[in-house]
Amino acid sequence: MRHVFSKWTAVFPAVIAGTLLFAGLASAHITVKPSASKPKAYETYTLKIPVEKEVPTVKIAIKVPAGVDFKNYQPVPGWKVETVKDDAGRITTVTWAAEGDGGIEPGQFQQFNFVAKNPDKETSIAWDAYQYYKDGTIVEWTGDGGESPHSVTTVSASADASAASDSGHDDHGAAAPDNQSSTAAEAPAAGTETAGSATNTASPATDTAASATDTAVQASSGSSSAQTLSIVLSAAALATSLAALWVSILFVRRIKR
Repeated sequence: MRHVFSKWTAVFPAVIAGTLLFAGLASAHITVKPSASKPKAYETYTLKIPVEKEVPTVKIAIKVPAGVDFKNYQPVPGWKVETVKDDAGRITTVTWAAEGDGGIEPGQFQQFNFVAKNPDKETSIAWDAYQYYKDGTIVEWTGDGGESPHSVTTVSASADASAASDSGHDDHGAAAPDNQSSTAAEAPAAGTETAGSATNTASPATDTAASATDTAVQASSGSSSAQTLSIVLSAAALATSLAALWVSILFVRRIKR
């Protein structure tokens, strides 16, 4: 009986560890909030970056979606901001890079706030993001689902007022800070010119979400897709755990025979 018990105690921790691993992978990802906002609004967005690896994150780049007009950003101590513009002068890529030996350590997260003007018409805007780790690896948050989904904001006239509570007015209509650099390159990995410290800062963002009653908006948003994926992966982890438990029971029965 002791032999059987020892076998079971060896299997049980592995089952629990597998469940926690799948649940963790399904929940941690880069997000841009709010997930719903109104057309033409000058919205204060919050980019949130968790660290999934055992090494620090040292750089984050986001592609500004088509139709979105990036205005300005809130500076964060220890981080420099670089921008890339197209031939028309529109900012297409924004990069936050840690200065010196800084970065986002394992077990931590960081938030960056910026102001952008939404498209004039109702649409869904996807925020493709690229996370650079100190060991040289890059995680591309660019998928419509899967393990690395991009964050999505639904632009709709029916968006709850609380989702756009930090939206600006005419005072946000100015262009991005004059000391931001300009270049025609598009790829986040390409070299960019340092923007320097900003003279215009956005108001601190609150991490607001769309109203729970606006089910149509939530259903179409990418964040709902990510939540659905999280539930599916967690269910798969649970099924795997139950299968391991069943195999263990069969193994115990065989030993008893």
